[in-house]
Amino acid sequence: MDNLNGLALEQVQGGLLADSVMFLPELILCSGIVLLLLLRVFRSQARAQLGAISLLIVLAALGATVLQCGLQVPQSWTNTGTQPPTDPPAPGNWAASLNNLLNSMPSPSDDALQQYIPMFSHLLIFDRLTIFLRIFLLAFTALIIWLTLLTGIPDREDSADFHTLLLGSVVGMSLMASANHLLMVYIGVEMASLPSYALAGFLKGRRTASEAALKYVVYGGGASGVMLYGISLLAGTFGTAYLPDLAAAIVAHVSPAGKTGLVYDPVVLLGTLFVLIGIAFKLAAVPFHFWCPDVFEGASAEVAGFLSVASKGAALALLARVTMVFAGMDPIIGNPIGVRWEGVRDYLIPVIGGAAAITATFGNLAAYMQTNLKRLLAYSTIAHAGYMMMGLTPLNPDGAAAVLFYLVGYLFMNLGAFAVVAFLRRETKSEDLSAYRGLVRRSPWMVVTLSLFLLSLLGIPPLVGFMAKFQIFSVLFDAGRAYGGKGEHGLSMFLYGLLVIGGLNTVISAVYYLKVMKVMILDERVEDIEGRAPVVLPERFSSVVFASVVAIAVVVLGVVVNPVIAASQAGVDRFGETEIHHRQLQGRHEQPQLDKRQWDRGGGQRGLRRPRGPVRQAD
Repeated sequence: MDNLNGLALEQVQGGLLADSVMFLPELILCSGIVLLLLLRVFRSQARAQLGAISLLIVLAALGATVLQCGLQVPQSWTNTGTQPPTDPPAPGNWAASLNNLLNSMPSPSDDALQQYIPMFSHLLIFDRLTIFLRIFLLAFTALIIWLTLLTGIPDREDSADFHTLLLGSVVGMSLMASANHLLMVYIGVEMASLPSYALAGFLKGRRTASEAALKYVVYGGGASGVMLYGISLLAGTFGTAYLPDLAAAIVAHVSPAGKTGLVYDPVVLLGTLFVLIGIAFKLAAVPFHFWCPDVFEGASAEVAGFLSVASKGAALALLARVTMVFAGMDPIIGNPIGVRWEGVRDYLIPVIGGAAAITATFGNLAAYMQTNLKRLLAYSTIAHAGYMMMGLTPLNPDGAAAVLFYLVGYLFMNLGAFAVVAFLRRETKSEDLSAYRGLVRRSPWMVVTLSLFLLSLLGIPPLVGFMAKFQIFSVLFDAGRAYGGKGEHGLSMFLYGLLVIGGLNTVISAVYYLKVMKVMILDERVEDIEGRAPVVLPERFSSVVFASVVAIAVVVLGVVVNPVIAASQAGVDRFGETEIHHRQLQGRHEQPQLDKRQWDRGGGQRGLRRPRGPVRQAD
């Protein structure tokens, strides 16, 4: 009996140890948060600038994530979850457990991480999508911390609090990206949101910042309550909150085999809608966008830049994972009996596509009337959320990969725009567009870089923004043609219409992006009219370096696209092999023949094949 108890204890310890290895980046961030709080206890460090320490913590977590890219998963882990190594050592011998764990990991190979590793009793999942989003979030957070060190926000007194909140929010966003259970979806959203409320009002003494934080809390609390109610409806109806099992149960309920059309159960529809509302709030998708312009205007440009990219990245990853599961494209589900996956697309594609069209159109039209640059960029981020939702509309891996590519480009062009606004705010003491009149004669390099970022947001080649939109639009075109070839002319015309709306919105966005450039370059100030020499604004070397580095990334990623395309495709390769991946990376332009079995099994993806190897069947 004692041996059995010892073996059971050792198995639990081994499982936790294996989960901790996969969860290492988040553990590093949590340890860093504790360290920053402890440093405040010491008088000598109470007023020290802790941004450098926070940057080192983020870089350490980023390094751990990069090392995980070459980790190959033992086959037994992919079938039954994280299991301890065979022949466990004596109970309590943690050193031997760690040694066995590391020795059980084969050397890296091209097929590494083809499957997945469930963590902590399947609450979280470790796959390439998780790794991609971790790298995305941590790299972006490192750039944000670098920016805060240059602009001096926060000051020394509030440094520890600011960076604690920042790292805490990143942990929550990472949980959102890897959530495999509705409980973890809610916890991740809340962990990401609560620190963001405080960051939005971090500029003490500014009424607009306090109002922004209050509005953010009110709207966030309402969205959180709605989402939690939706979770309770779904979990109570089907008796599970595990995403793959829940997806199979919902699809079997609303689209049963042997019947045409959908079964409209109000409880199921409301529960699903309420969960999507919680995700839409983080995305600032219309009509759940009301917090975004006010928060961005009241918060500092550094915080607004962080929320505009990181929050949307995590929410899009969560939405992509949920939609992939509901479309039956996640091999975790297996092949449950009585599930007609093709029926769910008739419900989800119009919902996601309609929300994407409304979000992009409203964001672009509302941005046209703005005079505050941060508020203008806030509506711009709403519009870009709509573009990225368009990529998820076809419910196939190609679309998810296009969204991941878009996120990488969006990181640099949106961060660069907010960074230049922060640099100019420090010199002009204003964020209003009227203060930027004739700015090219006073701060030429900042105008050049800001113009580059705005043109990339517009989608002008050869910048990364053009390639990002091209990826989204090509996915819509290919999916529309594929659905038309299958005889689904309604969905085909809907996707073609969404493509036209995306193109028209790009033209509309040119108005306000070019308006900012016109004010900075062509408009004249009073001293220009009177013939007086303009007051030259100082362009600090550190600011020029930061803006230049981000600008170079915007240009280079728009030309050298294959590495980012390969990484984005790898992020979703567990959900199926994609056609765009082959055509762009291997130059294959032939069109595959449609096969109904492949189509039905793939939820609409042309020629989709399941990844090879064992997959876990739904319980």
